[in-house]
Parts: sequence; structure tokens; C-alpha cells
Amino acid sequence: MKIQVEEAVCKRITHFRLGVLQSGISNNIGDKALSEIIGDELQRIVSTCTLDSIRLIPAIASSREAYKQLGNDPNRYRPAADALLRRIVKGLGLYRINSAVDILNLISVHSGFSISGFNAEKIKGTIKVGTGQKNESYRGIGRGELNITNLLVLRDDLGAFGCPTSDSERTMITPETTRIQFVFYDFGWLGTLQESLNNCEELLIRFCQAKEIGKEILQFP
Repeated sequence: MKIQVEEAVCKRITHFRLGVLQSGISNNIGDKALSEIIGDELQRIVSTCTLDSIRLIPAIASSREAYKQLGNDPNRYRPAADALLRRIVKGLGLYRINSAVDILNLISVHSGFSISGFNAEKIKGTIKVGTGQKNESYRGIGRGELNITNLLVLRDDLGAFGCPTSDSERTMITPETTRIQFVFYDFGWLGTLQESLNNCEELLIRFCQAKEIGKEILQFP
């Protein structure tokens, strides 16, 4: 799992970790048992969270602080987990896409970690972690053109393709995807990261017949 981090990023963010999971999968749409698990989690969130309490969840609080350290307003470009939880609390539910993406979103709202998910075969070369340049953008999934200025950004040989707010259409996971890579953003070095990776692995094995799984936690600096 080759991931390099620009030195300038480590100078701007106090410290952070990336949890990385790669796997071969058989993706699908509309699994009933997975839908029931997601439904139970949505009920838990609605009954225990408010819009004000979401920002106090440790993984979200540390993500919002990292956005500020990079010079971004986390209320304008929210970390993905923050935005998903707010959507659920407002009664709008959770997007249902395909099993791999649904598992990613389920783990994200349960843990508070924003998670990027990619079709690994669409990534070209070594992944590099940097920051979005002034007026830089890409087409975010379901968002149109996304300004990634000062966001933590993942790049490959073809350019930027992921960040904690929204990933790009170029590397998106579809039902035809056979190999995935998930990147968990942990800006607080939280003790729940390994547990979240393990939970994600278990769900992928159960619902996506995951195989050839690799997991790693990368610490910076």
C-alpha cells in the first residue's frame, strides 16, 4: 500500500493517521440483511444524536480541527461523516448505492471517521497525500465540481481523486468494481481506528465476499 505524504502537510496538521483497507470483492445492490443492519444504526443515531452533539463525536471534532489547521471552514466543506450524520438526524436517511459503498457509509456514521472509497483499479501509480491548490477542483460524486482548495487531498499520477469531504467520479465504486481501497482519516489518533477497520473487514467478507484483504494503519508524522 504505497502512500506518500508531503512534508508540508505534516507541518500544517498536528498529527494524523490513515487507516487503509484493500480487498477484492463481489459487489451487489440491495442486500436485505445489510439493509436491516443499516436501519438499526439509523434508529440508534436518530435516538441518541442531535445536530449540536454531532460535532462533539471525537472523530468528527478532530476532523473539524484539522480542516481549520489547513485553512478551511468545516461548516462550508464538511467532513463526510459530519455531513452524513447531519443528514440522518434531519430525517433524510442514508444514501443507498451498492453494498461496498453502503458498508463504507455505515462504518463512517457509526465511528465518526470520514472514509474515502475507491475502485483500486482506477488508481494509477503511488498515492500521494497533499493539499488542494488554489481554485483546484474535481467532479465530486453527486456534487458536481468540488473546490478542493486547502483540503487534505489524495493524488495519483492522473491528479487529485479523493478527500475527506467527497471523492471524485473518476475512481468511484460501482457494482462492477472488483477491487476496492478504503482510506479512513483519523486526525485524533483515536483508539477506535483499528476496531473500525476490523468491523469494515467483517462486513465486506459477509456481504461482498471480500478476499485478499490487506489492512494497515499509517501514522504521520
